[in-house]
Amino acid sequence: MNTLPKIVQDDPWLKPYSPVIESRRKAVYKLKDKLAGPSGSLKDFASGYLFYGLHKTTDSWIFREWAPNATDIYLIGEFNGWKETEDFRMKPLSNGDWEIILLPEKILPGQKFKLLVHWKGGKGERLPSYARRCVQDEKTKLFDAEVWVPETFIWQHDSPCTLIKHPFVYEAHVGMATDEEKVGSYDEFRQNVLPRIKKAGYNTVQLMAVQEHPYYGSFGYHVSNFFAVSSRFGSPDSLKRLIDEAHGMGMMVIMDLVHSHSVKNENEGLARFDGTPGQYFHSNHRREHVAWDSLCFDYGREHVLHFLLSNCKFWLDEYKFDGFRFDGVTSMLYFDHGLSRDFTSYEFYYDGNQDSDALNYLALANLLIHEVNPNAITIAEEMSGMPGLAEPVRHGGLGFDFRMAMGTPDYWIKIIKERPDEAWDVAQMYHELNSRRAGEKTISYAESHDQALVGDKTIIFRLIDKEMYWHMNKSSQSLVVDRGMALHKMIRLATFATSGGGYLNFMGNEFGHPEWIDFPRDGNKWSYKYARRQWKLAENFDLRYHWLADFDREMLNLENGYRFLQDKWCTHRLSNVADQTMAFERGSLLFVFNFSPLKPYTHYGILAHPGKYSIVLNTDSKKFGGFGNIDESITYISERIGGASGKDWLKLYLPPRTAVVLHRRPTPKVYDSWD
Repeated sequence: MNTLPKIVQDDPWLKPYSPVIESRRKAVYKLKDKLAGPSGSLKDFASGYLFYGLHKTTDSWIFREWAPNATDIYLIGEFNGWKETEDFRMKPLSNGDWEIILLPEKILPGQKFKLLVHWKGGKGERLPSYARRCVQDEKTKLFDAEVWVPETFIWQHDSPCTLIKHPFVYEAHVGMATDEEKVGSYDEFRQNVLPRIKKAGYNTVQLMAVQEHPYYGSFGYHVSNFFAVSSRFGSPDSLKRLIDEAHGMGMMVIMDLVHSHSVKNENEGLARFDGTPGQYFHSNHRREHVAWDSLCFDYGREHVLHFLLSNCKFWLDEYKFDGFRFDGVTSMLYFDHGLSRDFTSYEFYYDGNQDSDALNYLALANLLIHEVNPNAITIAEEMSGMPGLAEPVRHGGLGFDFRMAMGTPDYWIKIIKERPDEAWDVAQMYHELNSRRAGEKTISYAESHDQALVGDKTIIFRLIDKEMYWHMNKSSQSLVVDRGMALHKMIRLATFATSGGGYLNFMGNEFGHPEWIDFPRDGNKWSYKYARRQWKLAENFDLRYHWLADFDREMLNLENGYRFLQDKWCTHRLSNVADQTMAFERGSLLFVFNFSPLKPYTHYGILAHPGKYSIVLNTDSKKFGGFGNIDESITYISERIGGASGKDWLKLYLPPRTAVVLHRRPTPKVYDSWD
């Protein structure tokens, strides 16, 4: 008797699509067996970076490249005056591979070079596909490969990934992580920002824009050189020092991995590398991404799988990253990149619009990553809601550990923009915050870098807007600022408390960083004014920003003290739409929210487990910039109403726009508790 895939067993609504789900699962394992060969190990297959590219041996240099359409390839660079010379001409091997072996004195560390690739009817300068170091020429703005021979790096610290069950992710961009109007460095980030992240209570650093990209303003999402550390921020060794020190602080480091598309540049990148459009990318109408001005990988080609899987293993092996956030997964999954539908029905996940080659690649990538490091984490940035995305491949899923809860920031933006405060529906809010699939873990977040980009607004800027310029000083009075501060804390607490296993924040948003992100470009006269983080705002105790940072830290610390996230789901206690009050339990904590902008409630009844309750976090506390209207020294004792068959209630004072978290200490049982 055939057994249904586990994701179907967990969700009976998937039963009509069980044959498709099972065929996908079988296709993955069939392809894995083909690629892994007799060893059965994807690790052995995904080792392209050990073969291709430039390598120093004890008595020579060896350089290899894959270019099946090339008729000739020359190394050109500072070592031969950037000219074609016979002694730097590569020799063809089999299967489209090319090789050259050079004496040690022929090239020197630090020298710049490129490839001059010939093909029938043309030629062009290219950067090696496996280049590990590329640098930009200040005059031409073009990139060259650099002969890079790293010193043997001695790792001082083990990764703490075995200890972290719930990643609290600090999404960070090294270049803009400085107060100064410039591009920051890995060393500055290590010295100045890592301690901030640790102090703020985050246990996972997500680094953006690590892979080399020609245009700084792309935020790192138009990658050109997949194996090269972006030289804008420093050397490969400086990135290793950053990761090693983060590990020493007890923090994981994950990487924003962009395998969903690639930059169209030909002098940098992979476009028409050997003169053909289809070496790495589709050669038909699917070649160019309709929305991103980039090129789409052909995941059905074995060498493309080899390249991308090798890239996954490389960053884990060479730099000790603890995992990846895969960017643009929705775009990979669907032939139309998910742009032409709203995914309101399950049929949209199984109607033939799905790219089976991309599905295979993502599943293989997750199998490989967890083979290399079983404790690594993978996070999918995916908005369509495809079932099983964050469930094991053996269960019929794609193998991610987490998926981004991308509907949550959209929800917060929608109600802030479109509804007056008195129309915020707490029943809908509770539903939205807890809307996730039973078998999948999510990274919950109120906002990420997406909401901070120019043309959009962060939550704090939507709430306070221009008042931030004049009334964030503690001596200033502003009802707009008071409202914004209160709701900022409540929104983040509600998101964190209902999270599906992990939580994310973009750097600076924890203290309400003002304004937007705008990278240097023609339109702003190449200014860095808005491509930086003003950390000093949170360090100035005459300003209100530090109150938000203090609250964020204490909010995260709830998990350290009470381990409430061990409960997978919240227990709903109250959603009173008329009163705008919401309450739920998780672990030993009771979370109570009053979103009403005007109404305080006295002796407000909350259904609860029996016990003694004390306040452990209060958004209205003066130490977080609130009004201090709640006496936090009170111990609340549940009351049994209705006799032995009745239920237990707490009576609380709830000021407007306030949330409180109470810790329960059970009382001795004298009657059966209800649940």
